[in-house]
Amino acid sequence: MEKKYPTNLAEKEIQKYWEKEQLYKFTMDDRKIYSVDTPPPTISGKLHIGHIFSYTQAEIIVRFKRLLGYNIFYPFGFDDNGLPTERLVERELGISAKDMPRSVFIKKCQETISKYEEEFKNLWKSLGFNVDWHLQYETISDLSRKISQKSFLELAKAGHAYQKDMPVLWCPLCETSIAQAELDAIGRDAYFHYVKFKVEGTDLIIATTRPEYLSSCVALFVHPNDKRYKKYIGKKAKVPLYNFEIDIYSDAKVEIDKGTGIVMCCTYGDITDTNWQRQYNLPYKKLISADGTIDRDVLFIGGMHVNDARLKIVNLLKENDLLVKSEKINHVVGVHERCLTDIEILPSKQWYIDVLGIKDELLKMGDKIKWHPSHMKNRYIDWVTNLKWDWCISRQRFFGVCFPVWYCKKCGNVIYADEKDLPVNPLEDKPNGNCSCGNDEFIPENDVMDTWATSSVTPFINALYKESDERSYLMPMSMRCQAHDIIRTWAFYTIVKSYYHTGNTPWKDIMISGFVLAKKGEKISKSKSNVVASPSKLIEKYGADAIRYWTASNKLGTDTWFSEEDIIASNRFLIKLWNASRFAIMQLSGYTSEYKKLMPVDKWIIERCKEVTNNYIKYMNQYEIGLARGEIDRFFWHDFCDNYLEVVKERLYQREKHGMVAVKSGQYALYRVLLEILKMYSPIVPHITEYIYLTFFKEYEDKKSITTLIIRENKVENESLKFGNIVKAVLEQVRKYKTVNNMSMKAELDKLIIKGEEKYIGYLKQTKLDLKACTSAREINFISQEKLEIVIE
Repeated sequence: MEKKYPTNLAEKEIQKYWEKEQLYKFTMDDRKIYSVDTPPPTISGKLHIGHIFSYTQAEIIVRFKRLLGYNIFYPFGFDDNGLPTERLVERELGISAKDMPRSVFIKKCQETISKYEEEFKNLWKSLGFNVDWHLQYETISDLSRKISQKSFLELAKAGHAYQKDMPVLWCPLCETSIAQAELDAIGRDAYFHYVKFKVEGTDLIIATTRPEYLSSCVALFVHPNDKRYKKYIGKKAKVPLYNFEIDIYSDAKVEIDKGTGIVMCCTYGDITDTNWQRQYNLPYKKLISADGTIDRDVLFIGGMHVNDARLKIVNLLKENDLLVKSEKINHVVGVHERCLTDIEILPSKQWYIDVLGIKDELLKMGDKIKWHPSHMKNRYIDWVTNLKWDWCISRQRFFGVCFPVWYCKKCGNVIYADEKDLPVNPLEDKPNGNCSCGNDEFIPENDVMDTWATSSVTPFINALYKESDERSYLMPMSMRCQAHDIIRTWAFYTIVKSYYHTGNTPWKDIMISGFVLAKKGEKISKSKSNVVASPSKLIEKYGADAIRYWTASNKLGTDTWFSEEDIIASNRFLIKLWNASRFAIMQLSGYTSEYKKLMPVDKWIIERCKEVTNNYIKYMNQYEIGLARGEIDRFFWHDFCDNYLEVVKERLYQREKHGMVAVKSGQYALYRVLLEILKMYSPIVPHITEYIYLTFFKEYEDKKSITTLIIRENKVENESLKFGNIVKAVLEQVRKYKTVNNMSMKAELDKLIIKGEEKYIGYLKQTKLDLKACTSAREINFISQEKLEIVIE
């Protein structure tokens, strides 16, 4: 073995070896299948260290499952359509989708995504991902579009998907509807404007943050128990500036202590307004257009942007002595998570999937899934419990999966595509036959599906849903891996689809990772432009294994900071692993698996290794990579390197002095334990462990990769563990004595006396030569007594 591990060269060589041997290609056999529903990364910008963190944690688990003997189905996809991809293309090319023909923009999207997909794929390969790239899919491919459209048709025909004209969450910047899950809440500075309404000539003061909504005010509401305003219930109020009258109602939803305790109901300021308008049969007054400007027919502010309109109305209120005061506040507003634009609520005809009607069933689905870590299930429960809207799945955008729908030009009837014709593009294709009314002219549906409506069928894409029985056995899949921020989207929506289509969960386990933070409370994100380091440059500088080792440092689901210092620390570990392996292999010349007798200290390290392996398997089966890595690290650094190698070193160097029985015992233990250490580390740092394995162990194991070895739980002999603790206590006491007395660790001791239980004294006597060598004691005496005592003279 080379004196220094050739990081970059070795990693490239190993990756080529894996590819050549097709080690990760999925082939059906009699082994139990472990299938993974991997999050297809959104093509919305370059990947950052946050992606590396979460994707690598999942990949480590997959490698571990290989060690358990599973047949691994590990695909990878790309979420390459929808609003995030559109915004990337617009930003990168300096264009706007609405300023050009749809077909031209789609072509530009297709050209852009192919470049990014290749870049993403190369990055995952450079990290050593054990993916079967033959199973790659794209959410805009013909197969994915077909399955997405098939899912929609099944839901629509069963009445679970429906079209309705009603108030919807709307992003004025993106000019599209959005779903509740795409709504974020952030704090913004604003003003409470205290405005004078008139009731029978008396001023009624109302506090509002949205005075531009006055023209669309359709009612006032007070709390039925608010004594201040009971006398106004049932009366009419005159709206300032616009001078039309509206009714005053009472409703328990009014917050008595907010503002003045009187609330405007406008169409539409918030979801409460939509509920009140429906409940009290109030009129609709149009205010805001799709692009975020005020409707041109609105007096004073028509055609203005909302913010400008607000300022204009405030000034008019001041001029007309209708504004009492303006009070600065900070309040929470709903924004579109993609662009952080304030959301409006507009009436619009959209396609929906019913989720409000199946909330109980969705909660039961959540109960059937094993959540890792378990507390992440609470986020799912909270989300489902607090749902207020059905899932709006239509988007007024351009690059996405089309709805397989047309409308009869004569009677307006909805015409669905035939399943055998999928995928279809209604803008280019026509339905088979005429409408039931006899008409043969149709209007195509222009909207595309929400990107989550397509990525929510990833298990169905992997299983080739109703395309072939070849992979039907994959449902439900073994594991979904994802970050905690998309529990409300990807996890939730996939569970919805799976419930409707199969009546079962989409997967058995879900593994939820944390974020990498750029600063306190802010995750690293492509959209926030706070990416701290390029993963490809980090790999080039430090190697893939150094980054992988860092990703395995945290408890599952917890957020972490990124610092290059952590990667440097990873490299120190890799150097230690290389040097320890190199030293051990040098001592294994002439190794055979035969031995006559195991020395007690060799038996200890083997039994301790079994104990660590058992704990490692337990933690990894719980998806707790950080705890598993901590278990191996402590064993490798302290038990193996600091203690065992120091104890056994002279025995393996000076074979004649110690005799071949003791040497063979040491070699057997060293080989077996080092190989087990490499196996346990191999999911985390696969390149260096494979390199060491191929360099030495492959000749003896007759397996072409460390990946193909099996790791098992074993029964542990506690007596050997107790003996090992005694040996460690002796070494610790000697090192402490020499440190306190400013002695070199190689300095000789006159006499070392070890007192302890009789049965362990017997083991210590067999270890006397090893102990003399590693403590530099001229003489060691052993005395039987109940309590362990170490005396240095």
